[in-house]
Amino acid sequence: MQKILLVDDDVDIIENYRAVLEQAGYQVRTAHDGATGFALFKEFLPDIAVVDLHMEHFDSGFTLCKRIKDTPEGRGIPVVILTSAGHDTGYRFSTQSEEEKQWIKADHFLDKPVPPRDLLQFLHERVLGHHDA
Repeated sequence: MQKILLVDDDVDIIENYRAVLEQAGYQVRTAHDGATGFALFKEFLPDIAVVDLHMEHFDSGFTLCKRIKDTPEGRGIPVVILTSAGHDTGYRFSTQSEEEKQWIKADHFLDKPVPPRDLLQFLHERVLGHHDA
């Protein structure tokens, strides 16, 4: 069973994502801030981390991604950042180039709102490489 770490300060989003992902057969752990998310990452060692960009600070998601990717265990796991920053600022984040991935320390960006079923499909097809969903 693959393990997913969800980190977002919006409790409703976390619970909606958790329900859909667990129903699909994933083991899910959740946190509501970057520090707790990193502690849980070290304990849980997920196969995927899905992280909100804006939590206790405007850059909490970036900080958490960097902390995860700086660990030996975290280098090899996909990290997905969820953000509504594009709607708020007009700036679009990207991980299209290796340079962007190195700077941002994330493998994918998804613009919020992301319906739970869409997140499941994205993780299944794009992150985990399954094409039979």
